[in-house]
Amino acid sequence: MKIIVSIFITFASVLTALAQQAQLDTLRAEGYEALYNLDYEGARRRFQKMVELAPADPAGAQCLASSLWLQQLNESYQLKSTLYSGGDAKEKTDRRQTDEFRKWIRQAKTLSEARLKKEPRNVDALYYLGAAEGLEAAYMAQVEKKYVAALRAGTSAVDHHREVIKLSPDYHDAELTIGLHNYVVGSLSLPLKMIAGTMGVRGSKKRGLETLERVTVEGKWARDLARILLVDLYKREKRYDDAVKTARQLSEKYPRNYLYKLQTADALTLQIATLRKKKAPFKSEENELQNIFTSLSRDKTFDPPTRNLINQRWTLARQQLSQD
Repeated sequence: MKIIVSIFITFASVLTALAQQAQLDTLRAEGYEALYNLDYEGARRRFQKMVELAPADPAGAQCLASSLWLQQLNESYQLKSTLYSGGDAKEKTDRRQTDEFRKWIRQAKTLSEARLKKEPRNVDALYYLGAAEGLEAAYMAQVEKKYVAALRAGTSAVDHHREVIKLSPDYHDAELTIGLHNYVVGSLSLPLKMIAGTMGVRGSKKRGLETLERVTVEGKWARDLARILLVDLYKREKRYDDAVKTARQLSEKYPRNYLYKLQTADALTLQIATLRKKKAPFKSEENELQNIFTSLSRDKTFDPPTRNLINQRWTLARQQLSQD
């Protein structure tokens, strides 16, 4: 009888754990859907519920930190774009937002480390520890301009995620950090590469891009984040056709996010300029660019600052093309 009761309790525990994980996955999926559609508060409400549902699980804290970082990334894009900015636009950092980001990063790392003390080979804990370090590195580089500290944090994140891949080769979300790190280090100037080399850090732009591309296909939660990163990286590499396709995928999947439409327009502008120089046809690209701005300019749901941004980008795109 004791054996039967024990089996029943074990079975019930497994079912409870599975039900909780299903709830967490649903909240996470809904949160990312809201986040990528620029509904930051809606995303954070769902991520907060993840924390409340499973306070010992680092996933909720990591998602909350990710939402704050992505919001900062989007606001940075609204302030300046890789296409038009001369680099002298000044980013404003919300101190409360930074403190909130730091709080969730600390929590994600603390919870992950606590799990790893009990289970050193727990791949989820290793992943979330590396993910938190990777977010911290991105924030330090993008917002705080602390590049050496960011390199150290990024290297630690990569080490943890490489360990994840060793333990679980199909854990492709962990490859996002590895791929981005490879690209960033491979893009450094020679003096910085030498400094990185003294820290045992090596990179390759080609390998980094290939890794991020694999995540867009085989990843679970990191597919769209990989796409977001690839849009800018493709533009850096003058792979404008790939940038257009990737930005278009994001725009179609998240129609309420006008920034993905603007990024598609950015890439199209660069693509048209290149096609003109090659004396190749560009009518379809020009029509798509026109349609994007026409559609955005007719959208009555945008507030005045957003409408001004759209009009400014359309003017700048026309100026850019008139120079070629």
